Amino acid sequence: MAERPARKPRTPRSAQVVRTERLSPHMQRVVLGGPGLAGFAADTCTDHYVKLLFPAGGAVYPEPFDLERIRAGFPREQWPVTRTYTVRAWDAGQLELTLDFVIHGDEGLAGPWAVRARPGDTVRFLGPGGAYAPGPDADWHLLAGDESALPAIARSLEALPAGATAHAFVEVSGPEEEQKFDSDVEVVWLHRGDRPVGEALVEAVRALEFPAGRLQAFVHGEAGFVRELRRLLRVELQVPREDLSISGYWRLGHDEDGWQASKREWNARVEAEQEGSGTGTAAPAA
Repeated sequence: MAERPARKPRTPRSAQVVRTERLSPHMQRVVLGGPGLAGFAADTCTDHYVKLLFPAGGAVYPEPFDLERIRAGFPREQWPVTRTYTVRAWDAGQLELTLDFVIHGDEGLAGPWAVRARPGDTVRFLGPGGAYAPGPDADWHLLAGDESALPAIARSLEALPAGATAHAFVEVSGPEEEQKFDSDVEVVWLHRGDRPVGEALVEAVRALEFPAGRLQAFVHGEAGFVRELRRLLRVELQVPREDLSISGYWRLGHDEDGWQASKREWNARVEAEQEGSGTGTAAPAA
């Protein structure tokens, strides 16, 4: 067997907080800038994301920051902790990167950081990644998700050409969490209240009278409801795999570390269950 080439180290970028803004009771915006963003680009996909690196357990890392050296010299429990966030906007002229954070008080890691962030604070990150953008050859578009998918859905709607046919469903906790986008597509806002996350979203998408023609869909958020909508699209409606961007951004009861560790196995199990339900062809979740 031929020897695999050595994995090329990923080099983190460094950026500084420029300004922050509270968009809603549970959404905080942080705009990053600085010379560390020179050469960065996030303008080909509407679901571009970056992986923020946070010090673990109060660890202090030597400068210049070198992820490979840290992983070689620090115990694993002190390696930087990764949290993934969608690029809400990228301004190449101003070198400004906008990220929106779902916050729940002091719960979690990135949310509290975003609330406390002040101009001049430094953050390091990897990326961008990304794979989806609404295609001009689709007859219509379906976009559905919870708060975690809101930045990508917003950016996707704003990227659609004028007059494009699209149906967008966003589930949030209540009306105070709604946002306005630079798009002429009417968003259906679903207020969760005390219902389980995703329940209202699944009901709304199932109730939609699907237009004729080729559908391109973007469905992301909590893994449980994503599983149900994947069944609808792949098994019941047999939408081709290549026309779907669909996966769980998070899962109830798991932090990002736990979810990412189990996500591949979860996806494989969902594929096996749903293939056995009648698609007859492999359709891996994104």
